Amino acid sequence: MTIDYDDEIVEIASYACKLDFEVSDEARSNALLCLMDSVGCALRANSVLECRSVIEAPGASRDNGTRGARVLGLPHRMPMAQAAAAITTAVRWLDFNDTWLAQEWGHPSDNLGTILAIADMMAADARRSEPITVSEVLDWTIKAYEIQGVLALENAFNRVGIDHVLLVKVASAAAAAAMLSASDEEKVRSAVSHAWLDATLRTYRHGSNTGSRKSWAAGDAVERAIKFALLANGGVAGCKGALTAERWGFQDVWYGGKEVRLGNPLGCYVMENILFKVRYPAEFHGQTAIEAAISLHPKVIDRLSEVNEVRIRTQEAAMRIINKEGQLHNEADRDHCIQYMTAVALLKGDVKSEDYEDEAARDSRIDQLRTRMVVTEDSDYSRDYLAPESRSIANSVQVVFMDRTETDAVEVWYPLGHRRRRDEARPWLNRKFVDNVRHSYGDGEFATGVLELFEDSGRLLDMRIDEFMGRLQATK
Repeated sequence: MTIDYDDEIVEIASYACKLDFEVSDEARSNALLCLMDSVGCALRANSVLECRSVIEAPGASRDNGTRGARVLGLPHRMPMAQAAAAITTAVRWLDFNDTWLAQEWGHPSDNLGTILAIADMMAADARRSEPITVSEVLDWTIKAYEIQGVLALENAFNRVGIDHVLLVKVASAAAAAAMLSASDEEKVRSAVSHAWLDATLRTYRHGSNTGSRKSWAAGDAVERAIKFALLANGGVAGCKGALTAERWGFQDVWYGGKEVRLGNPLGCYVMENILFKVRYPAEFHGQTAIEAAISLHPKVIDRLSEVNEVRIRTQEAAMRIINKEGQLHNEADRDHCIQYMTAVALLKGDVKSEDYEDEAARDSRIDQLRTRMVVTEDSDYSRDYLAPESRSIANSVQVVFMDRTETDAVEVWYPLGHRRRRDEARPWLNRKFVDNVRHSYGDGEFATGVLELFEDSGRLLDMRIDEFMGRLQATK
């Protein structure tokens, strides 16, 4: 009996290899914003010692010469898969990069490490007749976002304990194999099938196990994805029936017998609807709670000792992911706690990366407010969260004082980075980019050159990717 590849794998491969790829103006505009935002996130993370220690871990191969792919903001090159992991790890580290929310969650910009590292290597290939431009890289980016995001629409892998970086492996394997094989669909199918067999538990995102792995898990995923693509490009056979094989396939072993579905035809829907973290580095389900709490800050800051209760209404997804009571163990635990981020917003009228560090967490007022918080699910919020015409991420915050007076219940349905608030977000995204670059690199020549890259979008789109990556390579 002849076994064919599963339909979903065939569809993903066909889409990844499309040459007549039609993209809306909105998707292309957003893709350029995603590139800018991701570069800024990565450059800021380079100043974080723990991030650098992962990227430059003992034994990591580096080459300061002309071989290998360049890593954003660093002076050295690395082998292609390691460079991809390093780029993605830096983009992801501060939990400040773009986001996608549906039945499954994730960060589609995790795939950028794959695309940038491979494109940088391919640009040095003398056999190529045409240069790779930033515009071509954005096409690959839109495809990777779409594969990851559409798979997330109807598949809640989190409910069976699988981490969303599985979808990064699948999307990056598809993009990597298509790029490396000149869009050979059979090789893309092979790479994608192996990615499905490589599911990862999400243990490191919960409870006392929460730790920095959640910041480098995507980097690990893209490194694996490139390995699968290289193997497939070298002729290694795929695993037909990776999803549907009876007893041994992904669906039976990992997914409780449920079917993996593509929630939409593959196009550019995800890039059109991508969510940006504009001002607050915090898990996205809590972004609107932060906005609501900030609006209450002036009414609460002088009455902290009188606070009796803080009421937070949220969506079902937030109840499962970021509703945390008791001890928080580290920064990774704090930035995924709706009570913690809401408390900081009430206290400071803002939330920054530094607010999750141990020193900031010693502020006793934060835990005092957390003990007074009551978090409940609002069924309307949960329903609208999954509605394709709205895709809201609503939260409400209200403070009740001991004298029984109370603030209004401030309700925010759509965060600043939502499609419905895109025009409002653009100036803030530009400021965020400048702040991220200046934070790590000051006012020097390198930082100035990086900022200038994104001042003229027409020139940037036509720029060769090797020039682009060169401009983002620090000299020391």
